[in-house]
Amino acid sequence: MKLRPVLLVILLLSGFYYVTTHVASTGALAPWLHRALAPSTDSATHVTKSGPLGSFDLTEASAAPAYDTEEQQNIAVYKKALSSVVNITSTEVKYDFFYGAVPQQGQGSGFILNKDGLILTNNHVIGNAQKVEVKLSDKHTYKAQVIGVDEGHDLALLKIVAPGLVPATLSESQGLMVGQRVYAIGNPFGLQGTMTRGIISAIRSIKGPNGNPIEDAIQTDAAVNPGNSGGPLLNSKGEVIGITTLIANNGADQSSGIGFAIPINTAKAVLDDFAKYGRVRRPTLDVVTLPIGPDIAEQIGLAADYGVLIERVLPGGAADKAGLKGGTRRMYDGNTPVMLGGDLIVAMDGQEIASPQDLSAAMNSHRAGDEVTVTVFRGRKKMDFKVHLGDAKDRQVQGQLT
Repeated sequence: MKLRPVLLVILLLSGFYYVTTHVASTGALAPWLHRALAPSTDSATHVTKSGPLGSFDLTEASAAPAYDTEEQQNIAVYKKALSSVVNITSTEVKYDFFYGAVPQQGQGSGFILNKDGLILTNNHVIGNAQKVEVKLSDKHTYKAQVIGVDEGHDLALLKIVAPGLVPATLSESQGLMVGQRVYAIGNPFGLQGTMTRGIISAIRSIKGPNGNPIEDAIQTDAAVNPGNSGGPLLNSKGEVIGITTLIANNGADQSSGIGFAIPINTAKAVLDDFAKYGRVRRPTLDVVTLPIGPDIAEQIGLAADYGVLIERVLPGGAADKAGLKGGTRRMYDGNTPVMLGGDLIVAMDGQEIASPQDLSAAMNSHRAGDEVTVTVFRGRKKMDFKVHLGDAKDRQVQGQLT
């Protein structure tokens, strides 16, 4: 009697072994049991490919995977902005040793401002080109006319005549935050319609391609390379917050993870001047200055060991009208004559001015006609002057005019 339970267990195990090996392999297994024992096939199917090299068993997805939230945002930004981004080719004729004409081409990016065909890019993208062409995202190419340039801000305005243009949406660059996600679309190395993504790494003042200061430049780790210049830097809504301008490459002609963009608010001010005056009104104090350091300050007995010394004021200019004074004593720095005894500028609107670069940066944050407070030392006396900034249009004087 004790053998019966043992025999029953052996019988059950033998039956299970038979079902899971012989029956399952012949396909005679009940559908519900086959599904229970077989691997899950909800997202994949098994396909056999046969040919001269034999049979290959492949596992293929049964449907395209759904995009996650981050991917959906990337795709949305690209779709929104791509039609507004253009590829710019500039052709400049130079001459070789034998005075033979040698056309040289450069490439960059830009973006459409309105349906009338206005396009914004960097000035260094077009340079002194005799011919400029714009290729749209639909691959159609149009001849472009240069409407205006602003070398100081490294911006240029082009115009094309083309149907169905899609303008970019301009956002604000004030209030941008480090860590904010950004996207760059352009034509690196001529690869049209390339998008990269990163964050805002810093907001800092830098020197532009021509040594000009760029105030509140947007630093990003989004990969940008030669050909991206002039293209838009976008926020997560696909709106333009900056114009990609240069990379910090340490001598290598490729991305180093440090790129810079001109803030879009700077570009808006330039565009406003183009619209109102047909040119950019560069603010100026109408003075010729001399940079001051500790050594020079000690030699001539100045009240501060930093700042910029006014050598001359332009008669009838902004500084002259405000009462600022130039130098009265001629001295020589080597063979170069300098005028001493003028006012020493040390601040503008409360911002310290330690060098000509500081003064240039402070000026670039204003526009011609703005009133500013200039702080100077006149001898040992510290004084404030209200100055209405002049317009640097066609001002020509000997020396460094500021």
